[in-house]
Amino acid sequence: MDQLIEIFQQVWAIRALIASMLVGIMCGILGCFIVLRNMALIGDALSHAILPGIVVAFVLFGYSTLGFFLGSVIAGLLTAVGITWIQQKIKTKNDAAIGIVFTAMFAVGVIGISWISKEQGVHLDLKDFLFGNVLGVSDEDLYLTLGITIYVILSVFLFYRYLFISTFQPVIAETMGISTRLIHYFIMLLLSFAVVASLRTVGVILVVAMLITPASTALLLSHRLKAVIFLAAIIGMISAFLGLVCAVVFETTPGPAMAVVATAIYLLVALFSPSRGLISRYYHKRKEERRIRKEDILKQVFRLQREGNVALDLLLDKLAITPKKLNRYLRNLQSRGYILLQENAISLSESGYEQANRLVRAHRLWETYLVDQIGLNEEQIHEEAEKYEHLLTEEILDEVDQELGFPKTDPHGSPIPSKASMPLESLWNTQQGDEVEIAPDQPNQLIAADLWKMGLMPGSFAIVAEKNEEQITLESDGQKIIVTRSLANKVNTTRRISHSSSD
Repeated sequence: MDQLIEIFQQVWAIRALIASMLVGIMCGILGCFIVLRNMALIGDALSHAILPGIVVAFVLFGYSTLGFFLGSVIAGLLTAVGITWIQQKIKTKNDAAIGIVFTAMFAVGVIGISWISKEQGVHLDLKDFLFGNVLGVSDEDLYLTLGITIYVILSVFLFYRYLFISTFQPVIAETMGISTRLIHYFIMLLLSFAVVASLRTVGVILVVAMLITPASTALLLSHRLKAVIFLAAIIGMISAFLGLVCAVVFETTPGPAMAVVATAIYLLVALFSPSRGLISRYYHKRKEERRIRKEDILKQVFRLQREGNVALDLLLDKLAITPKKLNRYLRNLQSRGYILLQENAISLSESGYEQANRLVRAHRLWETYLVDQIGLNEEQIHEEAEKYEHLLTEEILDEVDQELGFPKTDPHGSPIPSKASMPLESLWNTQQGDEVEIAPDQPNQLIAADLWKMGLMPGSFAIVAEKNEEQITLESDGQKIIVTRSLANKVNTTRRISHSSSD
């Protein structure tokens, strides 16, 4: 550690560190638009295609950083124009046009550098341009990198709205008078600048890693573009810093080390990202599977309860799971108030009944939709309905119900449960002296069962004898029946005759 600290106190190491971090920030920011616009292959092409510009600049200006900059930018723009021309005029596929142009430019550049290097007294090492030589960064290189980084940041800040809309909504951008082609070439210009600035640090081959990997990593962490840009800049800077440190510690080439560190960070985020990571996705998948299993248990208890026999062995046969898992699910459902467990007896609570009623309704409505609207036969619909009954929201179910004309039975002849909800005309909304009729359809079966125990059958009439804040007293067939306020609020009534208003 002391040796490492001593190394980074030297001037050349400080220059290398600053240049590397600047390149990481710049490539991270610009890489976000490269990735989102599916321009990764173009970025690779431009990074290779600048070599002829370097050769021409060396012939004209000698070993000049500014000369390399101008030559590289011109070569990059010529490459972008050439690719676009081939795509539009010769009607060659995009990836093929990119491959044709950048391989030709790269080959010409390699030949040119090899030819120049044969001259006596000329030192133009090809591998320095291909893989970088960050330890040889001069003050002139550092100033150029700093200037390009500032220019890229200011360009993104000033033209953010244009970059945003042309990236996500190019058609709308055109209708607004924004030239998407001009924005495309502007990004090509910035990309050429970034490649030139990265020559010393990671080289033309590995600059693609610094453009693509930090941006791809940031996209795994956020959905908001501004946050993605900020994260990509930070990840690029950290990748460059740690890569240079690793290169010094393990005595290896800095450029490839930075690319490897960026990839390692990407893999870590791909595993542990809260929303898109493999581990979190696996956890959410298992959580979803457990939710579906619990809903299947509620649905089976609902069906068996209607048949009058909710036996544990029958439930096991229907669900095809182990007794241990079933007991664990049942305890969880009991703790959430969906089921009631009494020794070996299993029954649904009111909230459990409503949830199961919704699932059965969703299953049978979707089966009906698949037959009536899609044209499937009865043998093809069950498995499809089993899958989608857990995904359909209440709003979608209402739309399907309305589209089908509120059917009463599914294609198999089974009744489709009515929607479990609060009644439109509740018993509690009556006044003393009113005569009401108990509606045939109640919000759920438990309410109907409670009314049956009191002697209130579907279609029976009752007169509101008394009413206070706690309960309501009905007279039906010469009997007085007391209904609590909580139950009266849920009882659905139909025909209502108000005697109190006529007195």
